[in-house]
Amino acid sequence: MSETPPVLQRMTDMWNESDPGKIRGYIDEIFSEDVIFIDPANSIVGRDAVETMVRTLRKRLPEAIVSHSSGFDGHHGLYRYHWEIHPGGELVVEGFDVSEIDSSGRVSRVEGFSCRIPES
Repeated sequence: MSETPPVLQRMTDMWNESDPGKIRGYIDEIFSEDVIFIDPANSIVGRDAVETMVRTLRKRLPEAIVSHSSGFDGHHGLYRYHWEIHPGGELVVEGFDVSEIDSSGRVSRVEGFSCRIPES
């Protein structure tokens, strides 16, 4: 297991930010300008689209807490890890991401998956 890359901890902090005025500051710090973010509900490019996605989550689930539920496994700038979302202490969704960190230390791509992979 790898240590938590600071930029990925900051990404969790961004998801948990309750002050709408601070969200863009996190995004500009964390993501490359042309970041690609793909998950079951989104396929977006760019910081503005990430901002819309974060603000939508905060409006829909204002009490939500996003947390890492695993360690980090990484190589060559790629990191995989599990996460959970709990509004009011109740687990509503879990999943895992594979995030790519570019040479500037920013996240350039996130590929997210909701829930655990089913047993075959």
